[in-house]
Amino acid sequence: MLSGLHPALKALTVVLAVVGALAVIAGIMYLALPSHSLPSFFPAHYKHSKAHAMKHGYAALALGVVLIVGAVAVPWTARRSQHT
Repeated sequence: MLSGLHPALKALTVVLAVVGALAVIAGIMYLALPSHSLPSFFPAHYKHSKAHAMKHGYAALALGVVLIVGAVAVPWTARRSQHT
């Protein structure tokens, strides 16, 4: 899928896909785990809270989906512009 692309576009595609996947994983963690069970470096980590960080979870999922769509769009638009 990435063959024939400029190396910078390949790198951008890979970075967008990896960061998008990590954001989706973080979103799932935010929605599935109570705040006290989140890793301490996560925003919304509260020691004695049993609530879930729903807003953070939805935001991370949305960001992850946007980044993954961007990772798919970069090579698609690059190939389209090469053919014209």
